[in-house]
Amino acid sequence: MYSERTGEKIDTIYWIEGDYIAEAIREINVFMRDWRNNQMMDIDTRTVDIMAASHKLLESSEPYMLLSGYRSPATNAMLRSRSSGVAKNSLHLKGQAADLRLASRSVSQMARAAAACKAGGVGKYSSSNFVHMDCGAVRSWGS
Repeated sequence: MYSERTGEKIDTIYWIEGDYIAEAIREINVFMRDWRNNQMMDIDTRTVDIMAASHKLLESSEPYMLLSGYRSPATNAMLRSRSSGVAKNSLHLKGQAADLRLASRSVSQMARAAAACKAGGVGKYSSSNFVHMDCGAVRSWGS
């Protein structure tokens, strides 16, 4: 996974034989921080699991581009003021969501893979070329 905004890259094994690796989870928390103000929150590992399972289903060697992971309340409020598509109580605020892109896969392909996991929310944002994945209730939206 890499961040277009910060230029950072992460390629780490975070889980082995049923156990999360604490060091890797810390690295993920740093990587998925709010890049606008460097605030961090523990990222829900269920979201990371959905991202990993979806990526495996896509059979892609290309890393995800992370557009948004954790969002601080200030960042979420700023984004809400600019777009009606940003939820007031977004799961990004809880470290339970990620907005992702793959150059080699369409939004529809990514959304189908995430939905196949039947583990959380999947939002298609075709006009912005990204998919939202979260570990909340199973649901889908967008076009």
